[in-house]
Amino acid sequence: MRLKNVKGANDIIIKGKYYVDNPYQYKGNWNKLFDNNNPIYIEIGMGKGNFIIENAKRYKDINFIGIEKYDSVIVRAIQKSNDLELDNLKIIRIDANKLNEIFDKEIDTIYLNFSDPWPKDRHAKRRLTSPVFLNIYDGIFKDINRIVMKTDNIDLFNYSIDSLTSHGYDIIYKTNNLDCLNEDNIMTEYESKFYNKGIKINKFEGIRK
Repeated sequence: MRLKNVKGANDIIIKGKYYVDNPYQYKGNWNKLFDNNNPIYIEIGMGKGNFIIENAKRYKDINFIGIEKYDSVIVRAIQKSNDLELDNLKIIRIDANKLNEIFDKEIDTIYLNFSDPWPKDRHAKRRLTSPVFLNIYDGIFKDINRIVMKTDNIDLFNYSIDSLTSHGYDIIYKTNNLDCLNEDNIMTEYESKFYNKGIKINKFEGIRK
């Protein structure tokens, strides 16, 4: 999700209330930064932050970290969260291929919401559910690997299920027609737009013990 550049975006980001400027220094010690031993859930590619922020507001006993690499997007999440009081939220600006440089066996759940499908075969390794990334995730999960994905792209959905299954995951839940208005479902910005257009949302949850 790319947006037009925001004037002074970098200054806004680094001054963000929940922004972590140097996440590398917390590798293996994120619970110390949160000052508790609660589970840590991350969203890779958080967009403008609606999903991760709403989760942090709803589930106070879980620590949430939103991860995004584009300044033009992350700045929106910073602006949304600055006026909130959320002890269980952090925001990071980093590329997903560096996750094992900032986390070490401490993540409980990974959310992948409307990730770039990279539809061309030659770009398959860039998909966030490719073996390349699944190997990275193996090094950051704490005990049990848990990946939850939502996407409007059925090809990415099917590819991801096959990829996770080949990597030893059990798909414990999947649907090709998510009930987006269910009170337990927190919609992303993309999801809300797709729902209003009548586009079906696919979701699965994979576990690897």
